[in-house]
This record gives sequence, structure tokens and C-alpha cells, in this order.
Amino acid sequence: MNKFDVIVVGAGPAGLLAAGRAAELGAKVLILEKMRSEGRKLLITGKGRCNVTNSAGISEFIPHVFPNGRFLKNAFSQYFSKDIIELLEKYKVELTLERGGRYFPTSQKAMDILQALLKWVNELGVTIQCGMRVEKLLVNEGQIQGVRAGGEEFFAGKVIVATGGKSYPATGSTGDGYELARQVGHSIEKPIPALVPVETKGGVAQKLQGLNLKNVNAVVWVDGKKAGEAFGEMLFTHFGLSGPIILTLSRIMVKALQNDQQVEVTVDLKPALDEQKLDTRLQRDLNEHGKKQLSNIFKNWLPSSMIPVFIEELALDGDKECHQVSGKERKQIRHMMKNMRFEVSHNRSFKEAIITAGGIVTSEIRPKTMESKLVSGLYFAGEIIDVDAETGGYNLQIAYSTGWVAGNSWQSGS
Repeated sequence: MNKFDVIVVGAGPAGLLAAGRAAELGAKVLILEKMRSEGRKLLITGKGRCNVTNSAGISEFIPHVFPNGRFLKNAFSQYFSKDIIELLEKYKVELTLERGGRYFPTSQKAMDILQALLKWVNELGVTIQCGMRVEKLLVNEGQIQGVRAGGEEFFAGKVIVATGGKSYPATGSTGDGYELARQVGHSIEKPIPALVPVETKGGVAQKLQGLNLKNVNAVVWVDGKKAGEAFGEMLFTHFGLSGPIILTLSRIMVKALQNDQQVEVTVDLKPALDEQKLDTRLQRDLNEHGKKQLSNIFKNWLPSSMIPVFIEELALDGDKECHQVSGKERKQIRHMMKNMRFEVSHNRSFKEAIITAGGIVTSEIRPKTMESKLVSGLYFAGEIIDVDAETGGYNLQIAYSTGWVAGNSWQSGS
């Protein structure tokens, strides 16, 4: 009863792709999922909209992956964005291409993606058992034999571990897979939160809570040295900073914070203007509206919720008429517009991290098949591997590609 060709641990996108591909090749496949239902994390990706993949070609895609995107080159050449799009379209899921090369379901519902993948694996005869936590990998003389789950033993010549990382633990990603891999001798790069918001000192971010900025440039400084920058959207929260560019830069910040280094973020609110052009504009507006109060002219320059914060931080007199603003005050305003500075104190926890950085080191996995170099017949797929990427559909594509490749390694009669 408990004998299969392939056992897949985890029913997220990587696990479903692995199971579906192995079943397409004729394998008798079992998925064991510890949660009561499949794809819990997939349903909350992209705030429930699910950023399915990205339109970037392989050579453009790889630089968005850390710490070693080249590890995935072979997997991407076997299964890539056009393949997952084709599969979803076969199951009547329409996709829309949005800015930044991001594909979303036209319905804006992650559930449509999950239902299509489940329909695919069900049609192929894959058995799924939910509420089954895998406690142990069964290995004999370097060869996988199966797994122990829920007090039972399940046997297979191939086992694919696709348990995810540690982010959003409420969805089931609690790091179980790392322990399973460690038990059979694999090395784990310490998992840390990635694509995660950060907390800042002082009250400035909190006063701006809810404000979303577009087309700004953020720079991360570690111990006073520039360590990274990103252009786009960001968000102020009750604890600090979030939004796409902050999440992208968070990998640098988290690592530096773990090393007890000083981390700061500066935001350029006017990246289209250099210091001189911005100064000319400020001067012109102050001259043209000489009789207006300074707080009123700020409306030409900044979102309204920022005005009291600027005036307070720079100790300006908002009631002062524009023609009374000194050169020194103008310079202060200009400097803060180009270098709004925040000291980062902490990163938020795995509960708020979109993904996990770290995991099973790639040097112990065969890139063409995703098979363990230590245990024959054991494979890994998705976030459990030490590869992660920026926002934009890249991480889900890693899950599909590594899952498909792991499943593809089962050939009928092998």
C-alpha cells in the first residue's frame, strides 16, 4: 500500500511541479503535505494576487538571484517562464503582463494558479495526503528508501524534498526540510529572513506611516560605506520602512545587522534632479511666491504628510514668508530632499519575510537534476535550496524550474 516510485515532501509550487512532471513520465507519485491543505503560501504571494513569473530571459534573470544564480542556469534551460505560462493557459488561467516584466493572473487571484496546478496533478493520478508531517528520511547505504510520516513508513526509490523555507511560518514553512537534510549529512547555510521590512530609529518613519512614495532612490550604507541602491516604490510603516525597493535591499541590511554593523538608508526624493537643478527650482519657487508662507510652498515639492515632518526635522518656521528663507535654510531643505536619512535598528521576523535566504548549500546538489550528491535518489526543490531572488516573480520561477527538473529525473522503468 505504501510503495511509490516517487515521494514528494511538500505541496507548494515546487512540490506540485515535481509531482506533476514525474507523473507525466509514468511514475506512481505520492505528495505528503503537513498542513491541512495544499499551497498555503502560494495563496498569499503577491498579496493574494500571485506574481506568477517574470518575462526576463535567462541571462537577465540570473543576476536577480543570490548568492549563486548560475547554479540555476541548467534548470532554467530545461523549464522556464514560457513553460509555466503554457501549463497555466492549458488550464484556462489567463495571465497579464504588468510593469517590471511581472506576470499576474488576469483574475488577480492566486487561488486560480493553485487550482490549475492541483487539477494538473490530479488528472495525472498523483496521490496527495495532507496533515502528514515527514519526520525522517529513510536512507540505507547512501541510497534513499523512503520517509517516515505520521508514524507510518512510505517507500520509494526517489524522494523530492520541497518543504519551503522559514518565512510565513503560519503557512507551514517552519524549516522542517533543513532538519531532514541535516539528518542525512547536508550542510545548511544559516536561514535568514529575506525580502523583509526593516525597523528604524527615531519617529520620522512612524510619523509618515502609510505614505507610499514612487520613483525614489534608496541607498543602503553599511558602516558608512555605500552597499547597495534601488529605484522605485517604498512605503513608510508604524515601525519603519517597507515596499519593493526596501525589500530588495533588505538582504544587504539583514546580513549587516547580523554582523552588528551600522546600517543606514538614505532616500533621494528627487532623483531626476541633481543638487544644482533642485537648488535652482527651490530658488525659483521661493522667489515667485515671496509672500506665501513656507509651509504652503512645500506643497509644490512634497506629499502633504511630509511637510510637517520636514519643517520639524529642520527646525524651520513654517509661517515664515518665502522671501525670508535664508540660503542656509534652502540648502538644508535641498539636502534632506536628496538625503532623507534613516538609521536601521532591526529587520522584521520570518513572519513578515516574503522568502528565506540560506538553505541547503548548492555545492551539495547536482544542478542538472537537483539530486543530492550525498544520498542517491534524494532530490531538493524550491526555497529549501540556498538560492533566493528579488521580488518580481523570480522566486516562484525558481520553485517551478527546480521542481520540474527534480521530477523530470524520474524516467519510466528507472
